[in-house]
Amino acid sequence: QVQLAESGGGSVQAGGSVRLSCVASGYTYMRNCMAWFLQGPGKEREVVASIHTNTERSYVDDSVTGRFTISIPQDDLKNTAYLQMNSLKPDDTAMYYCAAVRIHPGRCTAPPRGSEFDYWGQGTQVTVSS
Repeated sequence: QVQLAESGGGSVQAGGSVRLSCVASGYTYMRNCMAWFLQGPGKEREVVASIHTNTERSYVDDSVTGRFTISIPQDDLKNTAYLQMNSLKPDDTAMYYCAAVRIHPGRCTAPPRGSEFDYWGQGTQVTVSS
């Protein structure tokens, strides 16, 4: 099994920055794709960014390109995924979820669908005020 724990959310003013962290524990071989999804009030969960931990190929949704980046630390553990969020807007307000799965690199950055992920964190709230 894989457990995911997000952190780093909070309240920030428009134009500010936040870095979310997702730490994975459990069996590393069961996940090689980590992703961030957001879910706004009354909306469906949408992918924001994803990264394949072996190849480091990544995907960032067009809606946040240039403002958000996904990364993993340069170590052998490959158990943490960061989402750096800059130039935040009130529309970025949402619950952000980390997800993980073992999947082909191409599917990881296709972009991936939420239904493809086996493991989910509890989510961390990001609130951007104007």
